[in-house]
Amino acid sequence: MAFVRSSYFVFLYNNVDFWNMKILMVCLGNICRSPLAHGILQHMVLDKGLGWIVDSAGTGDWHVGHAPDHRSIAVAKRNGVDISGQRAQHFTEILFEDYDLILVMDRQNYKDVIGLARNREQKDKVHLFLKDDVVPDPYFDDMLFDPVYKMVEKRCKELLLELS
Repeated sequence: MAFVRSSYFVFLYNNVDFWNMKILMVCLGNICRSPLAHGILQHMVLDKGLGWIVDSAGTGDWHVGHAPDHRSIAVAKRNGVDISGQRAQHFTEILFEDYDLILVMDRQNYKDVIGLARNREQKDKVHLFLKDDVVPDPYFDDMLFDPVYKMVEKRCKELLLELS
């Protein structure tokens, strides 16, 4: 039995090994925000020597198989994180079974993911990435990529403290 207590997460799972936790980041197309969160947290997890699995998905399916947006790749690279090898995948209900924690970038993502949940256990896995706020989608505004990166990086540092 594992128990995590923080200002945001209070959850209890009988079959979660927190040394090998599986975390999924979700945004709309899985090419801007969730790949950044995936890459940043994965980079931090590897630096800490944790066995966590971090991945990402999109609630929409139009980018499946594509690399992240070139602007996300560029901002990550400028900050020492390589996300170029990631490929977009579509969030489906089967992913509830594969992940212990599902973090969504905005309220519409939350609504879409919760809408696929079949039970309370699945719903309890889903949380807003930024607690009480949303990560703005930078897709239509080049100037948002750097601030979004910093926002996501800050939250990933907090997640490491809260979950480890």
